[in-house]
Amino acid sequence: MTEAKAPSRLDQRKARTRAALISAAQTLLAEGRTSVSIQEITDAADVGFGSFYNHFESKEALFEAAIQDTLEVYGEFLDSFVASVEDPAEVFTASFRLSGRLQRLMPEHVRVMLNAGMHVLTDNPDRGLAPRARHDLQAAHDAGRMDVPNIDLALMAVGGALLGLLQYLEANPELDDAPVTDEFTRRVLSMLGVSNDDAEDLVGRPLPEAELVTEVHAL
Repeated sequence: MTEAKAPSRLDQRKARTRAALISAAQTLLAEGRTSVSIQEITDAADVGFGSFYNHFESKEALFEAAIQDTLEVYGEFLDSFVASVEDPAEVFTASFRLSGRLQRLMPEHVRVMLNAGMHVLTDNPDRGLAPRARHDLQAAHDAGRMDVPNIDLALMAVGGALLGLLQYLEANPELDDAPVTDEFTRRVLSMLGVSNDDAEDLVGRPLPEAELVTEVHAL
């Protein structure tokens, strides 16, 4: 079996440049500054202007990549905390509850999502949060844990609710995010056909909050 070839110095340098451009774009998105020039982007990334087009064909392509990278990091992070959960309704509930709490722990990632709006659900159906939420909703429906006859409509309703929650927490930093998020989650579960008793049970289950804080600060 042939061993994988180690990346060359050129490949490593290209990867660092691309990562720097995406990081700069994420910061600009979080600040709502998308009308900047490519020169401003490369200055923020501390890379040469000429290197931009070695990685992206346009500013719009860079911002799209930055959004998708943010969503994938966010999604993979949630995945790691629900990997051992078997009940599909609990998987959905825990992911939603964790998402609200991450507004305080990963504010820049959340601001990227807020500035992208509903595009986070519609622009790339194969990566990020949309396919994960779709899978969780379908699994919960198939298991008889939720009444979700139209997954597409449910996805947009849940996505809009999540963005609303994140915006509410962003605008009110004095609020305790945990009880606000949990009450919001109860309302979303009710919308998805979950009984009040089941919603109370699902929202009352423990979350790995101590581990969550540790993992976030390790990013």
